[in-house]
Amino acid sequence: MNLFDLSLQLSGFPLKKAKSVLNRIQNQNEADFKSYVENAKQDIVSYHLKHNVFYKQLVGQINPSNWNSVPIMTKKDLQQPLQHRLSGGFSLKNVYVNKTSGSSGDPFIFAKDKFCHAMTWALIQDRFGWFDLNFNSSKQARFYGIPLDKKGYYKERLKDILSNRFRFSVFDLSDTAFETHLKKFKSSRFDYINGYTSAIVQFAKFLERKQLVLTSICPSLKACFVTSEMLFDDDNRLMETWFGIPIINEYGASELDLIAFQNPSNQWQVTSETLFVELLDENDRVLPYGNEGRVVITSLYNKAHPFIRYDIGDIAVLSKQSTIKKPILEQLIGRTNDIAILPSGKKAAGLTFYYITKSIIEDDGNVKEFVIQQIKIDTFKVLYVSSKELTSEKMKAISIEMERYLEKGLTIEFERQTKLQRSKSGKLQQFSSLNTS
Repeated sequence: MNLFDLSLQLSGFPLKKAKSVLNRIQNQNEADFKSYVENAKQDIVSYHLKHNVFYKQLVGQINPSNWNSVPIMTKKDLQQPLQHRLSGGFSLKNVYVNKTSGSSGDPFIFAKDKFCHAMTWALIQDRFGWFDLNFNSSKQARFYGIPLDKKGYYKERLKDILSNRFRFSVFDLSDTAFETHLKKFKSSRFDYINGYTSAIVQFAKFLERKQLVLTSICPSLKACFVTSEMLFDDDNRLMETWFGIPIINEYGASELDLIAFQNPSNQWQVTSETLFVELLDENDRVLPYGNEGRVVITSLYNKAHPFIRYDIGDIAVLSKQSTIKKPILEQLIGRTNDIAILPSGKKAAGLTFYYITKSIIEDDGNVKEFVIQQIKIDTFKVLYVSSKELTSEKMKAISIEMERYLEKGLTIEFERQTKLQRSKSGKLQQFSSLNTS
């Protein structure tokens, strides 16, 4: 029985129609696809200019056929009551409503009309189908957060049942919790793992300590999909080794869609069917493929709420091999708010600090996980969970490497903790700048 599809249909999301539309889009040749995208861009702008008072007031008089005249939207533009941002004919009762994670520092509530949300699910099912997985029959081992209030908790558990998945909470990453997880993997025929990168990496490290390959006790596993947090090459190799399955990297945003999904050819394929993704420079000019820029996205199907040339707050590079139908994400560099400004005025991606430190701090298996905070313009703090305190030699080595890659005169502090603070959703922010001066 197609329980997952049926649950969406009964909730008013026209999944069958969405799958048909998606299939029709995908079957177009390159030339027809280019025309489809150009028409869809103009159509969605024209729709919101006509039906959405909020959008019309935000952008003023623009020509939908002149794409460069369409202003950039930011998350701060959207931080006002949702009712003020909905298009005519839509209300809180006939749309899908959710809230962004707030990992960018600018959380807000958003809406999608029901067909748009159905298109999201049609696309997700299509991408998972690349790896012979079916949302109606494939069982998911889900590493996510879960609400702790009674109503929210049982609502998520019900959704898990309807979605044929079992949820492993990411709020407890102790060996005791992982031992319980192992028993569940032994007794269940899971087809795939899905969830937050940092938590799944910790489970892989636990398996490494036990010298146990997961497929030896759960041979039905086919793949592992990681999301929401950066995936580093060494973590990828670690998970592939101790899970015994391919690791698939996805990149998305709750208010939009899957933005990119690793395909069977190991390319990070950008969604082009339902989104129009651009990379812009500091002056909002479109950059050619191969250049680093701000990720700006247009949702081609959301009529309830405008996401048009919406700056998502990330920095990335699209491959020179990209086409309009098949854009390839070559590199996701990080969030624009994860930029560290150093005493000299030099700017560095915050994940640079994380990556430098990671190469030294985890080589002996002592440190389980860590995050880095910029607390002053010249001061960085490494918060870490470990079996024992870092040695002075290890701390010195990290400080030297940071100065070598960045600049001299930085102060690096270390603080051992029993548990790292995660967001309410369970995500771990690997780098954050608390510096206000």
